[in-house]
Amino acid sequence: MIEEEKFTESLFEAPNIDQQERMLEAILFASSDPVTVKEIIGRLPHGCEPEKALKNLKEKYKSRGINLVKVGDCWALRTASDLSFLMQKETVEVRKLSRAAVETLAIIAYHQPVTRAEIEEVRGVSVSRGTIDLLMELDWIKIGRRRMSPGRPVTFAITQNFLDHFGLESVRDLPGLKELKSAGLLENPPPPGSPVPEEILEGEDQQSELFNEEKSI
Repeated sequence: MIEEEKFTESLFEAPNIDQQERMLEAILFASSDPVTVKEIIGRLPHGCEPEKALKNLKEKYKSRGINLVKVGDCWALRTASDLSFLMQKETVEVRKLSRAAVETLAIIAYHQPVTRAEIEEVRGVSVSRGTIDLLMELDWIKIGRRRMSPGRPVTFAITQNFLDHFGLESVRDLPGLKELKSAGLLENPPPPGSPVPEEILEGEDQQSELFNEEKSI
């Protein structure tokens, strides 16, 4: 009876960590989109430790031509950033974003969730419907929740595809406001009642310096 119980338990024993890493590699390699931990757990045998396997694989791929990177709440295999020049022949630039589109995208990224009126207040000019449509077509921005204010205006926020396209793990990896301003973007302070989320600031000093300069102009 005891031997039978041991045999039954062995049937459900999780693979060793090396085998789990191999399975994880297969899942990530076959997926065209970043994969969530929940999806990974659903595919691996019962009892596996996906978090541990991901951590081990990330370290192993650290110095390889392919890196395991975190994109938002997902994981994906990506070409090492220092070898991206090797892919240039396969890269096709379909269109170039206008300055208005770049500014609008930057404002949404740094002030999300933000309404169209707030974007226009930051830019100082109106935002065309075409600009919003283009960014949504690229799947870089999405419609968020409606504001609990008169008219219930919709808000906009960046998407996971935006993070993936620009090689960012989260909004914390966005350049600081000082760099953004030096590039000629966000030349006006954010509208009242629309503070910049703390996680995308490099420090409170940067924000204070930027807004103080704006007030002195």
